[in-house]
Amino acid sequence: MHHTKSYTLPEATKKLERYCAYQERCHYEVVEKLKGMRMIPEAIDHIVAHLIQENYLNEERFAKSFARGKFNIKKWGRKRIVRELQQREISIFNIKSALAEINEEDYLTTLDELAKKRLDQIKESNLQKRKKKLADYLFYRGWESHLVYEKLHELI
Repeated sequence: MHHTKSYTLPEATKKLERYCAYQERCHYEVVEKLKGMRMIPEAIDHIVAHLIQENYLNEERFAKSFARGKFNIKKWGRKRIVRELQQREISIFNIKSALAEINEEDYLTTLDELAKKRLDQIKESNLQKRKKKLADYLFYRGWESHLVYEKLHELI
């Protein structure tokens, strides 16, 4: 029989402190993790409150770090970043703070580099298909449609 380890409140608290110290987390991830550890709702509330109080858990800090990381490393556009933050139940206020972390000039430069790099990889001679492939790639990464269409017009 499969048995899940049960945790005391202090053990679970320590475990979650480590979980949050390793990388920025949001409330949603922490609650899911605690549910997975079979903690009761009262314990979950207690631990989450403790993590916030001790600054292990901070939604605004999480959102900012998430936005910077996904933009810098994965080259995601704003739409994808917003969608992913919404899925993690991040407030509108914190989503706005997060987007403010992205410099407008860097944003447009990144789109330009990403589009050019991808275009070089598209082995398609038909112009319409070429455009569609590039557009789909950029939309999937969450770049705004008006920016994508401007870029297509400029490059193809």
